Amino acid sequence: MTVPATHQSLPGNQGEAIDRSHPDRVAVVESRADGSRTEVSFAELDARADAMADRLLRAGHPRGATVVLLGENSADWLASFLGIQRAGLVPAPISYKFPPETRGAVLANADPVLVLVDTPERAAGITTTTAMTFSEAVAPVAGDRRPRPEVAGADPAMILYTSGSTGVPKGVILSQASHLWVLGVGFDPSSTPQITLVAAPLYHMNALANCQASLLRGDTVVLMDRFDAGRFADLIASEQVTNVTGVPPMLALVLQEQQRRTPDQRADFSSVKATYIGSAPASDDLLDQIEAAFPRSRMKLSYGTTESGPVAFSHDPQRRSPRGSVGLAHPAVDIRLVGPDGEPANPGVMEIRTGALLTGYHRRDDVPMPLTGDGFYHTKDVFRRDEDGYYFFEGRVDDMFTSGGENVYPRLVEQVIEDHPDVNEAAVVPVEDPVKGNRPVAFVVPAPGRNVDEAAVKAYTLEHLEPYAHPRRIFVVESLPLSSSNKVDRHALTARAKELL
Repeated sequence: MTVPATHQSLPGNQGEAIDRSHPDRVAVVESRADGSRTEVSFAELDARADAMADRLLRAGHPRGATVVLLGENSADWLASFLGIQRAGLVPAPISYKFPPETRGAVLANADPVLVLVDTPERAAGITTTTAMTFSEAVAPVAGDRRPRPEVAGADPAMILYTSGSTGVPKGVILSQASHLWVLGVGFDPSSTPQITLVAAPLYHMNALANCQASLLRGDTVVLMDRFDAGRFADLIASEQVTNVTGVPPMLALVLQEQQRRTPDQRADFSSVKATYIGSAPASDDLLDQIEAAFPRSRMKLSYGTTESGPVAFSHDPQRRSPRGSVGLAHPAVDIRLVGPDGEPANPGVMEIRTGALLTGYHRRDDVPMPLTGDGFYHTKDVFRRDEDGYYFFEGRVDDMFTSGGENVYPRLVEQVIEDHPDVNEAAVVPVEDPVKGNRPVAFVVPAPGRNVDEAAVKAYTLEHLEPYAHPRRIFVVESLPLSSSNKVDRHALTARAKELL
């Protein structure tokens, strides 16, 4: 692993990672569901972050204490996050979509000295600590500016909670050095100002890292309070967005919205120069549609994890990556593929070593560090590497199930289904079977203007898959349900399959 040349202006505290050379430039354009729009300059955002820091320091909270952020995206959310770090405390964003029981468990684990919320109603049920709205937290504070504490690279900078797909969410501790490494890898001082649209929730690594990078570069973030396909499309045109980032299900909904509109009502996407797609796999058909919808944009598939950060692969600017590839191994990271025995394998589970690795799980001594003896993070994600060094996501070990004693990797089955001309997206889940143990069931979204015939798609899968892997039933849906991190919600689909069978 090589260490990137960190830009000389990077601070020691992530909370200070904001461009101050253009104070009047717009840092954040807030877009809300009620139709309102607010511009916040770099100077204003910086001042709000300072107010948050001063408020915490005046309250006398101990260095390293945790502050939870609970609410929809906003400029005040971002300012609070930066201010918490400036005060030497640790921000812990959590999903406002968690059910009450999960939220309670996460709050108990976080053990915060303060919970910040977007609305007073969001604080209902929080009785173990003080709650305050973001707008109150970043309001001006009278008196002199309090000295900022020194922080070390190994100090915790944030705690990000996993989505909880395999149980109660775990708090991933990321150090000051880890995310500054991420920002240093991606920093390009020569780039022209960009406008990036962020609609994913800020408690998710993808959205947060995009905002942090934009603020450091002096770019503008168009920040949606929450995702809405129609508003997403309209903002691209009205704000002249240059960078679009999202997960495949989100972009699929945006394209469906465009298809529903008459040609003269469709949003103009010609301003977009780069489309970043990450966090989940996408079908070739969907990628074709995205490429057609953004004719002037270069599409880049990406990959990252909470535990290892958003930097894993890169795309050669002089060469088009193969369709479906997440790119080449980034020069600043080490990647290897291993089999169940830990020996090299292709395909295999990816292990990665980066400068952004977690330092542990918050107050979870029962959970072992997911690192090998030589410092690689074991992702549980299966990849294959072609002869040119390009990587392709094959599936997740946790999603794998057995049917008749054979291993079924849902993503491989989904790729075959999505190759059928009538199918746009597919998700495969297991349902219990008294004979086979499990049997595959598929949910599919039709391609625009096409109808899905269950028998025809089943026959197609039998042509291209081993018999044990083909879906026994195929259900047609308008869209696939999304989890709190905007990935396909396989738990919801599994429950739905049980209801239908």
